Amino acid sequence: MILASAVHDMKNSLGMLLHTMDELGAELSDEVRESKKFNTLRYETERVHGDLLQLLGLYRIDVESLTANIEEHFVPDFLESQVARHVPLLDGHNITHQISTEDINGFFDADLVAGVLNNILNNAIRYTKTHVEIEARQQDDFLVLSVADDGEGYPAQMLDNQPTHPGTMNFSTGSTQLGLYFASAVARLHENAGNAGRICLYNGGRLNGGVFEIWLP
Repeated sequence: MILASAVHDMKNSLGMLLHTMDELGAELSDEVRESKKFNTLRYETERVHGDLLQLLGLYRIDVESLTANIEEHFVPDFLESQVARHVPLLDGHNITHQISTEDINGFFDADLVAGVLNNILNNAIRYTKTHVEIEARQQDDFLVLSVADDGEGYPAQMLDNQPTHPGTMNFSTGSTQLGLYFASAVARLHENAGNAGRICLYNGGRLNGGVFEIWLP
């Protein structure tokens, strides 16, 4: 509980730092705002902030206090709001992006799913070459949200060992896959008519890179 409280305080401090950086960015020259150093600073701060959010979520899952607050959301507006916070990073890294979705509604916990998408978008920005696509579609009674990039794709080891519980995380590789485990846990909190949510990773897709999908019933 003490560690969770400390993580919560750090997360709030980083959130304030990100807000201040956005305000500062509006006052800086284009040269400084678009510089590699400034964008690296913002990217790493955003990444750590996301990691702390996930740690808090996983703590609540571990003590069985986290439940999904399922509400109806207009998916295009939801995606636009999530991508908007990443636009400075995308522009700073000369990465184009596209949102593809029909005018559909979905039932999900907006805060939890936002945490998943923010982590995946941060990773996409890090590993893509030039372009990222965010898509929403309805398939087989599921709402499918996906993030695709034109990078090198997911490593084979990650595809073969997608984490569904802490025991599947391989710390010896240098990557805990915390974000994927969190995404999987969030997906499973969404249940409807006997169906549970899930995540899916694969390579190829429309951009011939890595593709992440979260399926919500």
